[in-house]
Amino acid sequence: MAKYMLIMRGSDESTAKMMETPFEEMLETVGKFNEELMRAGVLVAAEGLDDPAQGVVVHFDGETPVVTDGPYGETKELFGGFYLLEVASKDEAVEWAKRLPQFPGSKVEVRRVPSIDEFPQDNEWIVKERAWRERTGQL
Repeated sequence: MAKYMLIMRGSDESTAKMMETPFEEMLETVGKFNEELMRAGVLVAAEGLDDPAQGVVVHFDGETPVVTDGPYGETKELFGGFYLLEVASKDEAVEWAKRLPQFPGSKVEVRRVPSIDEFPQDNEWIVKERAWRERTGQL
């Protein structure tokens, strides 16, 4: 089994369509999909993000980080939320991504999340992280 993140990226078109959809309808559609993931035993985590205009960006262009309001660069393909799944293969993750309820113009990026076991186990930072994960029930 491996973990894969399904990264939801909207466009101006898909965001506008989403805003036209009644909130209760959206909750039901997403809720049904989430229930499928839970029943299949593949859901690890899922979160949506607040309006990008409410966030800030920390830029590391110079010696000192600079904080600016709102989204960075182009707003056409901002990261809007994610699902973290534990599945047998990338193909299975892609199949779930294809079923994710999205609006026209959206994209879902599928990326594997490397396991801590893939890092050098004798590295002091990996040892500390592994201990933390064990203490917090994440391993």
